[in-house]
Order: sequence, then C-alpha cells, then structure tokens
Amino acid sequence: FLYFPEAHGISFRIQITVKDLLDTDVLLKLFFHLPINYPSTLPDISVTSEQLTRAQCMDVKDKLLEQAKKHLGDPMVHDLILWIQQHLKDVIKQSERVCSEKTTLSKGTSTEDGIWVLLLHLDHMRAKAKYVKTVEKWASDLRLTGRLMFMGKIILILLQGDRSSIKEYLILQKTSKVDVDSSGKKCKEKMMSVLCETEVQSQHKRFQTFEVKEYSTLEELQTEFEAAGLTTLFSEFVPPLLK
Repeated sequence: FLYFPEAHGISFRIQITVKDLLDTDVLLKLFFHLPINYPSTLPDISVTSEQLTRAQCMDVKDKLLEQAKKHLGDPMVHDLILWIQQHLKDVIKQSERVCSEKTTLSKGTSTEDGIWVLLLHLDHMRAKAKYVKTVEKWASDLRLTGRLMFMGKIILILLQGDRSSIKEYLILQKTSKVDVDSSGKKCKEKMMSVLCETEVQSQHKRFQTFEVKEYSTLEELQTEFEAAGLTTLFSEFVPPLLK
C-alpha cells in the first residue's frame, strides 16, 4: 500500500492477489486517485497486472467504475476491492467472450466514440532516455497516438485516444516514478502542466502512430500541430511557453 498526498486530493496504490479462471494467482495493482470532493465524485482508477492482458485490465477498471457509481456519496474503496476479489473470474470470462466476438470493424467504430486530445507540458527530463522509453510504453499499452516533442527547452506530450485511456495515462504520469531528482534518486513528475484536455473536433486529424520528435524552430513545431488540424491548440498554448 503506497499513499501519495496531493493538492487536488490523494492518490494511492494497493496490490491484491486474486484467483483467475484456472485458480492461478493474479497480482492486481490498483491505482486510486480520490479528488477533493470524493466520495461525492467518482475516483480515478487504473489497473495493471502482468498476468492479465491490457484489454482485461481495462475491463476490470470499467467494472470497478460501474460499481463505484452504485456507492456514490459513500466511501467505496474497500467495497470495490472486496468486489473485484469476488468477481474477477466473471470479469475475465466476459472479457474473453467479448474479445472473441470482436471484428476488425470494431476498430473503426471505437475511433468515432469520443476521441480526446491531451496536451502536456514538462519542465525538464533529467533521465531523458528512461523517461522517453516509459512514455512510449504507456502510449503503446493504452493505444494512444501522438507526439513527444522537444524544441529547445520546451517539452510537450500530445496524445490522442479514448477518454478512458487519456485519463489512465494522466494517472500513470502523476503517480509513477518516471524521472530522477538532482541527487539521482527516482522521483515522480511534479512539474507537469495539463495545457489542454478536450474532445477531438471534426477538423482534427488522428495521428496514426506515437513518435518522439525534435524540432529546431517554432515554425517546425507549428507545422506538426497544423498537420493534425490543431492550429488553434498550438496558438493558444505553445507561444506563451516561450515568454
């Protein structure tokens, strides 16, 4: 159990061992972020496990949020943990059934169902190679596309994907030790700014991949935004970073 006090609520991680369909032990790592007005507001939840697929982890998260809605207004974390301990097998069984029924067409319909764009500004990266590799892995695991962009001292992360994946990325970014401090010890990202988090508009184009790119000039960076139909996003949030 790890506890992270924050200005906008608290975050903590709980690890539990649960049995799967074959009665094999599954280690679930549950991240909870409780906003200041919890339990009147639902917590943000992230689920990871080396024994489950990414899709199964997402299904577990979705089911926990469904249960959370039933407890809105009352403390619920303990009840959610008890619930998943009792129902993990059912969730996995349902997840496998849905997975087998999916067709290649499902990919097309999901992109139309609420794609969001997220723009983050990072102050610095001391352990750049490790940090970049971590961001690439998260984007891949959550099926997010976009860019990690370097231009002089400016570091931006631009992501597109399902809103649930965008929210999960934010939890990982805030609660994971992604960098090192001045003494070389691993630390969480404390100097990240969320510049924009909004639903993709019709004029926006989807990035097909996630790439790490460096730009020599502001014009090059602007061209990248324009290619994705994000000119307004660029003009509103990026130039002020140079002041």
